[in-house]
Amino acid sequence: MHPTATTSAETPDPNLPFDVCVVGSSNLDLVATAAVLPLPGETVLGHGYAEHPGGKGLNQAVAAARAGARTAFVSAVGDDEAGSRLLAIMELDGIDISGVVRTPGVPTGRALIGVSDAGENSIIVVPGANAMVVATSLPGARVVLAQLEVPVAEVRRAFEVARASGAVTVLNPAPAQQLPAALLELCDVVVPNEHEVELLGGVEALQALGARAVVVTQGSSGATLHQNGTTTHIAAFAVIPVDTTGAGDTFCGWLSARIAAGDELLDALRSASAAAALSTTRAGAVPSIPTAGEVAAFAADRSTGGHHLDR
Repeated sequence: MHPTATTSAETPDPNLPFDVCVVGSSNLDLVATAAVLPLPGETVLGHGYAEHPGGKGLNQAVAAARAGARTAFVSAVGDDEAGSRLLAIMELDGIDISGVVRTPGVPTGRALIGVSDAGENSIIVVPGANAMVVATSLPGARVVLAQLEVPVAEVRRAFEVARASGAVTVLNPAPAQQLPAALLELCDVVVPNEHEVELLGGVEALQALGARAVVVTQGSSGATLHQNGTTTHIAAFAVIPVDTTGAGDTFCGWLSARIAAGDELLDALRSASAAAALSTTRAGAVPSIPTAGEVAAFAADRSTGGHHLDR
């Protein structure tokens, strides 16, 4: 199967109001930095603290928007101050928030994030209002992207609606959990990282359950596309990482935006890899996500021999 046969919006409906619709979580990230991350039972002293907008859904929606896609978001936040902050961030990036519900009496989701000086992270997510996300209807979009920080039943419902409308479906199966075949058979592209894919039973298991293409992200080792019995590796862009938080979400949002723009899957993956690499050179999740202009300059620097971010 040619990559564009099932995984691009090469001939999109020009009347669709959006390029990408993201169904997912919205969190306030509480980030502590330390020289090293603590082991179980260990306490370490930190040297920094910050609060950033985050959540896999919000991160991916911002990434798609900054990649140039007209982006809609289906999510839920609480009626608290954190929810107001997150809604303001969405609007600032031009994301349509008509599908974001404010849920009274339920707190906005939180992510407790530890970041080491080496750029590694450890995350605990408290869903809050994200558990209340409902995907009964979606705005028209070329690509529908979802993750698993919201109820799996709602992700499946969103993909059923997406498939019925002819949209390309992209699933980032994180946090990893056992997934029903009824969901995977609705997926055009599944994007786990190298740890999540093992927890999900491996690439062959995902494909046997219905996933049409599997992209395994491997951090500094790049990414690997598994499709139609073939395996293609996409090399990583070498950078000096500051914080890897949100890099995978940047990858997924950019990938979806480029698919919606009509890119072939391998070209979309290369753009997503550049955006994800660039995001690791900055702190935070949403604050680290680059714009289309920044990614273009970053990729051009590589093609002309520039190496100011290389190891």
